[in-house]
Amino acid sequence: MKHCSIELADETLWLLAGKAIYWPARKMLLVADIHFGKATAFRSLGVPVPHGTTNENLQALSHLLEGYACEEIVFLGDFLHARAARAPATLAAMQAWRARHPGLRLTLVRGNHDLHAGDPPASLGITMVDEPHRMGPFALCHHPELETDGYVLAGHVHPVFHLRAARETLRLPCFLLGPRRAMLPSFGAFTGGHAVKPAPDEAVFVVADTAIFRVPGQGPDTVECLVPSIKNQ
Repeated sequence: MKHCSIELADETLWLLAGKAIYWPARKMLLVADIHFGKATAFRSLGVPVPHGTTNENLQALSHLLEGYACEEIVFLGDFLHARAARAPATLAAMQAWRARHPGLRLTLVRGNHDLHAGDPPASLGITMVDEPHRMGPFALCHHPELETDGYVLAGHVHPVFHLRAARETLRLPCFLLGPRRAMLPSFGAFTGGHAVKPAPDEAVFVVADTAIFRVPGQGPDTVECLVPSIKNQ
């Protein structure tokens, strides 16, 4: 899977086309806004939305684990979408996936949906923490606007960026990197997105299928203080 290797806060991180961040030094994946059970919650309200999004999310996680040596996944909030997400089929699929990865550490930084949905079942073996969760130079959060020490890695916004060429427009998930924070795209298969308008000092990396690339002309020409090294791999 292709990725962009960048330097943030003197640490090497990989922005993945799989809409996650890999921290090689920690063998860690960072995933934002997976929203397990969102489709189930919508169907409970009578909205006819597709089935299968839970398995799609779990397969996407498994695909990342196959591609990157990983000892821990940190979910940056909104793990369960709502209390209605606790349908037996949803929980059974999650439990079966967990049983296939018994040695993998899982940590959840509580987000706004988690406060309403409640903590995941204890049988999933997820360590629960509140934001900001400090790890090295980073503050792992759900809300990107949180004022805290450390470089913020967060979700919540579900950022997407509109790429325009002549009369054509593409709406793509993106990573948004600024001087003090980075926002991850939503990982979930059924989550939607919010179009962002980057500030002059923010760089944008968009995800298109299995590729990720920086949007040219967006942000400063040189961003040594932000991403002094960018390598497409």
